[in-house]
Amino acid sequence: MNNNLQKYRGVIPAFYACYDDEGNVSVERTRSLAKYLYESGVQGLYVNGSSGECIYLSIDERKKILEAVMDEVGGKLTIIAHVACNNTKDSMELAAHAQSLGVDAIAAIPPIYFRLPEHSIAKYWNDISSAALKTDFIIYNIPQLAGVALTLPLLREMRKNPNVIGVKNSSMPVHDIQQFKAECGENSIIYNGSDEQFISGLVIGADGGIGGTYAVMPELFIKMNELVNSGNLKKAKEIQYAVNDIIADLCSCYGNMYAVIKAVIAKTRGLKLGGVRSPLENISEDDMPKIKAIAQKVKQTIEKFS
Repeated sequence: MNNNLQKYRGVIPAFYACYDDEGNVSVERTRSLAKYLYESGVQGLYVNGSSGECIYLSIDERKKILEAVMDEVGGKLTIIAHVACNNTKDSMELAAHAQSLGVDAIAAIPPIYFRLPEHSIAKYWNDISSAALKTDFIIYNIPQLAGVALTLPLLREMRKNPNVIGVKNSSMPVHDIQQFKAECGENSIIYNGSDEQFISGLVIGADGGIGGTYAVMPELFIKMNELVNSGNLKKAKEIQYAVNDIIADLCSCYGNMYAVIKAVIAKTRGLKLGGVRSPLENISEDDMPKIKAIAQKVKQTIEKFS
């Protein structure tokens, strides 16, 4: 693999939007989350993606978050900024802003709602890339939310753009990772995006992972990555099963998973990150006993496998 791409390998948590008690983006809490994740030993951060509630944030709020992250850990961690909006103009503005801050790469989902032909999606991505010509570009494939899947012909077309270095793949079939890696070759980066399939993605060819639950338990994903790389799949599988049990619990409350995650982090790490933005549901009082139990399970699982 190209040595310039080594910085992209490994465990990269998807960063959460951090709010103050009034629901406004908090620079202080954003910096605190970035500092905690840096100290946890992860490879990088994926900022303003799905886990960062990007579709519910304004352009200025997304800039504010990225600026806070870069102020805190820029140059210390690999930073990938998701810049897609549902129109090209705003996406290009965020791409140019991200490049001006010195991020390592930008990423983008395809436009959502209208089902566009592949030539329109390619133009959208290439237009975004043209606003940050000195910055690597990563395609974000998440068909279950975007409504359109990355195909091999579309990927081949995008690979004509020299800035395109790979794919963040959050589709459920692990086989997609194999196909994208085979298409792009070793001089590329393919990420596993389904947390429940972390080790499966690595085994079949992913170079690392970007995931929305990593920040709850970064130690466990780092450990799984190490075990897969050393060939100890039996132990890695044991941790994956434990992680999947925690993820199921995170999705079992009245509140949205990211609201639950932030509440769990408050209990396990002492970080106040706020709630989530409407129309996402915040946690209810009835969720609190379950959140307390999840926090305890996270602590015990980390202790067990550390």
